[in-house]
Amino acid sequence: MNYHNVEFERSFGTYSQLGKSDLPEIVFAGRSNVGKSSMINKLFNRKNLARVSAVPGKTATINFFRLENLRFVDLPGYGYAKVSKSEKRRWSELIGGYFADERDVALVFSLIDMRHPPTADDRQMVDFLIEHEFPFVCVLTKADKLGKTAREERLQKIRQELPCGDQLTLIPFSAETGEGVGEIRGILDEISQDVAEESGEEGEAEE
Repeated sequence: MNYHNVEFERSFGTYSQLGKSDLPEIVFAGRSNVGKSSMINKLFNRKNLARVSAVPGKTATINFFRLENLRFVDLPGYGYAKVSKSEKRRWSELIGGYFADERDVALVFSLIDMRHPPTADDRQMVDFLIEHEFPFVCVLTKADKLGKTAREERLQKIRQELPCGDQLTLIPFSAETGEGVGEIRGILDEISQDVAEESGEEGEAEE
């Protein structure tokens, strides 16, 4: 896939506005300030893609992007302390409504700050994905902020701190150095190829 060709589609402030899921969706989920926007921009070689629909203030939206035969979904960051209870409730309903909407979720990237123990919200998200059998991998952001020894220590501890941590795929990631980009793109390319084969796109192209 040519990642630079990704296109912004739409943003939604409530889950009731969401259209039907007509393409396999790749979801980015993580707490506020985990580096989700930086990861998305790095992955697609774009400076401000994840902020293209940003609304000033405390409004949070679900943002949809399209690349070839996949749709990418940027969920609002969770766990942000400096918003009202009603706003937190709206964010929770927005995220919960998305996952409850029978979407065609091909994969969830669950982002966690590698420097610190997973928060209660992080663990709850992983528990939720496991319980509802969503395919997911954990992306450990800000990996460049740790030295080699500290990284290895954190990797071992995170496997103990997360639910079923010893069975999870963990990908250290850095938006600064590009670490993890190749591995993540490899996963996405494989999903895209599987989608193409299932839909017969590959056979049509060969003819």
